[in-house]
Amino acid sequence: MRTADLFGFGLKALGGARLRTALMLLAMTIGVAAVVMLTALGEGARRYVVESFSDLGTHLLIVLPGRSETTGAAPPIMGETPRDLTLDDALALARGRDVEFVAPLMIGSAPASNGGRQRDLTVIGSTWELLPVRHLRLRQGGFLPKGDADRASPVVVLGEKTLKELFGNQSPLGAWIRLGDRRFRVIGVLEPLGQSVGTDFSDIAIIPVASAQALFNTSSLFRILVQAKGREAIPKAREFILDTIRARHEGEDDVTVIAQDALLSTFDGILRALTYTVGAIAAVSLAVAGILIMNVMLVAVSQRTQEIGLLKALGATQPQVLGLFLAESALLSILGAISGVLVAQGVIWGVARAYPAFPIAAPLWAPIAAVAVAITSGLLFGWLPARRASRLDPVLALAGG
Repeated sequence: MRTADLFGFGLKALGGARLRTALMLLAMTIGVAAVVMLTALGEGARRYVVESFSDLGTHLLIVLPGRSETTGAAPPIMGETPRDLTLDDALALARGRDVEFVAPLMIGSAPASNGGRQRDLTVIGSTWELLPVRHLRLRQGGFLPKGDADRASPVVVLGEKTLKELFGNQSPLGAWIRLGDRRFRVIGVLEPLGQSVGTDFSDIAIIPVASAQALFNTSSLFRILVQAKGREAIPKAREFILDTIRARHEGEDDVTVIAQDALLSTFDGILRALTYTVGAIAAVSLAVAGILIMNVMLVAVSQRTQEIGLLKALGATQPQVLGLFLAESALLSILGAISGVLVAQGVIWGVARAYPAFPIAAPLWAPIAAVAVAITSGLLFGWLPARRASRLDPVLALAGG
């Protein structure tokens, strides 16, 4: 019997029991769609985290005040900070041979006003090096001026949302706004960047770090961002940072240096493993669909004993009858897998349209694996009813026994 005859017979058999076929197709469709959609969500989460950290910059080292250490208590806690990070610390780090840029950071909140418009917003104090370190882009004007980092200057760069709320449709360049109790002249506007690791760069004001120290009346920094000259320079730059801070802080190792690449690799590994786990859990539904196929096919065999007896009386061999019923299971699995992939792609497309900022996408292996597992499951669980049908005695089958 030719393969075309096998599948032709199977299609006719499935068409003769439409309700039963529809239920089995639905089960397989749900199983395959669940695998593809859940892996797409996991992959989307992984891409979102990777893109967010990539926006921080490349070859980046983040210097935090305080040493991360494990104490006698159950959870790890941050050690006390003997000294705050200062602007002088940041300037000292800029002397490293493997260091390309150093951007000190101060972050606070202050009321901003222009004429009758007023609102509270996040104010970041830094230097011109924040532009290349964070891959910021300018829509209008310029960025913070180069020069002495410890010299205050009354200039400000605004985010797009801040610009609209303080100036409406008016041009802001050269205009003066008030931040807290001080006046600043607008010299630039950032390109829309959106959220980046918890900071909305469309809703901020960036001023020189020395001006931020005067505005917030503090000399301590929130962070120091250090960009190494390349991936291979990161270990040497990290060692230089620790040695420099230790020398400046009277021999104390009181800072934590986080390598962005290492952090990104950790998150990437965790989320990739989570995607595989979620996909494996969803694949259980394919096994359930396979069991449903087995149960329904067993019932079908008992209902089609006379048909099987007739086939054997006409000369069909045991392997041919086995192939006929396995072809039905394979058709159910293939059709269910195809419809499941189509349903999943439709849902993914809808989520991508509704939430464009979330990069949801099924990895290439997900639909391939889902279809393979679906077909394997269908054939595996279809074997028992097919084997039972092939072993029926033709005389008893024709008699309906």
